[in-house]
Amino acid sequence: MERSLKNVLVVSCGFLLLFTAYGGLQNLQSSLYSEQGLGVATLSTLYASVLLSSMFLPPILIKKCGCKWTIVGSMCCYVVFSLGNFHANWYTLIPTSILLGLGAAPLWSAQGTYLTTMGNLQAEKVGKLGKDVVNQYFGIFFLVFQSSGVWGNLISSLVFGKMSMQEAIPEEQLMSCGAKDCLMGPAATNSTHHPSQQLIYTLLGIYTGCGVLAILLVAVFLESLEDKLENEGERRPRPPPLWSTLLSTFMLFRDKRLCLLMFLPLYSGFQQEFLSGEYTKSYVTCALGIHFVGYVMICFSAMTALCSLLYGKISKYTGRAALYALGAAIHFSCVVVFLLWHPNTNQLPVFFVLSGLWGMSDAVWQTQNNALFGVLFEENKEPAFANYRLGEAIGFVIAFGYSSFLCVSTKLYILLGVLSLAMVGYGTVEYLEVKAASKVLGAEKKNQAEEEEMKTKM
Repeated sequence: MERSLKNVLVVSCGFLLLFTAYGGLQNLQSSLYSEQGLGVATLSTLYASVLLSSMFLPPILIKKCGCKWTIVGSMCCYVVFSLGNFHANWYTLIPTSILLGLGAAPLWSAQGTYLTTMGNLQAEKVGKLGKDVVNQYFGIFFLVFQSSGVWGNLISSLVFGKMSMQEAIPEEQLMSCGAKDCLMGPAATNSTHHPSQQLIYTLLGIYTGCGVLAILLVAVFLESLEDKLENEGERRPRPPPLWSTLLSTFMLFRDKRLCLLMFLPLYSGFQQEFLSGEYTKSYVTCALGIHFVGYVMICFSAMTALCSLLYGKISKYTGRAALYALGAAIHFSCVVVFLLWHPNTNQLPVFFVLSGLWGMSDAVWQTQNNALFGVLFEENKEPAFANYRLGEAIGFVIAFGYSSFLCVSTKLYILLGVLSLAMVGYGTVEYLEVKAASKVLGAEKKNQAEEEEMKTKM
């Protein structure tokens, strides 16, 4: 196995273990700690911290510590958050969620920088296009990473499966499910069953163990990017001054392509929050019961993982524009269905089909967005990925902010609006890229024609 691929697999498996723990724990925050809104407050604080972290920390930490040790240090923040859940209250969850948020942006920026650099180095070695190898590496990563949702939700479903059976869902509650949910309907009786403290400790112990294994795996087996560059015979450029690094995230906004593309990560945050927050609560929990949430999310994660690998393989044949069009069409169709559909306990397969379709589209945003930012901003990878996480965090914060105030139907219309803006922005960037490539090609042909004319005169 080639060394670059080995490193990609090490990063992928590290994130698999880490987010098996964190993903499952995040999905349960609002259910486990619903008293006084502690769970929602924890998630809101977390993503507000990610927002601030994205502005400053990623370029500085990656320049100072390198990608490998930035990943390792950021993973430690996730484990601390898991430990904080053992004694859950305002004094443990809020500080640890802030710490996790500070580590999240550097973690993802370092991951994106590492995979992009590895892909470009491997492309030079084998004589392929850099964007094709980068797409392939992100496809492999998200295949492994997205499966963490399967294992995280499966673990929580099996542990909490020892709870007593839920009550039948009354017809009155079903009437307020789906797009009609305006936070004024009857409370969901199926959500009143709370797991015992022993089961919670068992789950937290498993999740914490997964996080520790992730740290050890990356720390021991991942090759440092600086060592890799030295082995490839490339000198690492002299690091810029600290103030320049600090401002690099914002300075990149002078590139109009980034301004147009920021709607993509913004939409990514919106759509992820809708699935994990609104779909699971207003559709699945409301109509089927909380015990079905894990299984429906497993379907989503499995489809996202499989499609991530598929898109990474076929992108060099179809081009990224076709995949973006596919993702937008699927999500647009799903949103229309969510607006018109009245969830019912007799429609069990529909819940899984919609979850799977949402996963097919989510795989486009996860693989193609990361590859797009890595390819278009190859010379400024760290601030580019920091801005990507900044946009995604803004999407999460806004979505969490209005989650408790708006009807589900209104949230779906907002989702359609942001999706439309994202596609218009992306389409404009593709047009600019094609136009720039045509100018370069025209200039090359003109130079060739002039050289041939000079030869004939001689």
